Amino acid sequence: MKVLSRLTAVAATVVALFAGAGAAFAGLGQPTPWELGLQDAATPVMADITSFHTFVLWIVTAITIFVLALLLICIFRFNARANPTPSRTTHNTPIEVAWTIVPVIILVLIAIPSFRLLFTELDVPTPDLTVKATGKQWYWSYAYPDNGNFEFDSLIVAEKDLKPGDLRLLTVDNELVVPVNKVVHVLVTGADVIHSFAVPSFGIKIDAVPGRINDTWFKATMTGVFHGQCSELCGKDHSFMPITVRVVDDKDFTAWIAQAKQKFAGADSAPANMVAVNALAK
Repeated sequence: MKVLSRLTAVAATVVALFAGAGAAFAGLGQPTPWELGLQDAATPVMADITSFHTFVLWIVTAITIFVLALLLICIFRFNARANPTPSRTTHNTPIEVAWTIVPVIILVLIAIPSFRLLFTELDVPTPDLTVKATGKQWYWSYAYPDNGNFEFDSLIVAEKDLKPGDLRLLTVDNELVVPVNKVVHVLVTGADVIHSFAVPSFGIKIDAVPGRINDTWFKATMTGVFHGQCSELCGKDHSFMPITVRVVDDKDFTAWIAQAKQKFAGADSAPANMVAVNALAK
């Protein structure tokens, strides 16, 4: 009884800690303070990832409860006081067969949807738009080869320059803009060291490796602003190279492309951007 009381007390303490901390489920396109779980899905792939995560969580929970039950049975039923004359059984064929077959079945149940999800993530559908993301120390550059082949840099906005509603460490000066309900093929590379292009609500995360082109894809099913970050330790300003994707309708995207061609085509903004990066580092 003392053990049960202690376990109950521990569980109550954990629940109280989460409640007192204001734990909340993750939001859409951005992190939430004290969040629990994955960010809401904005693409079909992320919806599949969330479903697979929930499926595996139920399996892990069932296994944990089963093991805990066995442990408690051993503690209370087979301790020296309750069972002074222990059994000397060394083999039990049905149990030995079960603990071999059951884990195999569980692994197969996990493997089938896992491989299906991996195939979906890696098999890029026919793209409606291709963009190139280049990780640099420490900012991202985006190119639109299908729409005039212009390129621009996307740098973090310093905290002193944030506007009301802007997110600290996640707001950038030039966002990656894409159309809604379109397959976006993202070519990812690095200019100096290994970075990683990741947007949680899209369910994408892929390394940006110098001298190599990796690719991923997403199809955003809703408009809005979605945030991500470099997810590879790439240097001292690793935490200051966010990713911001704005998803708009076709009309707004066409208008943005026209403006972007005038603003970025043939422009060499590297010196100004490097000044901003160096100022941020200081």
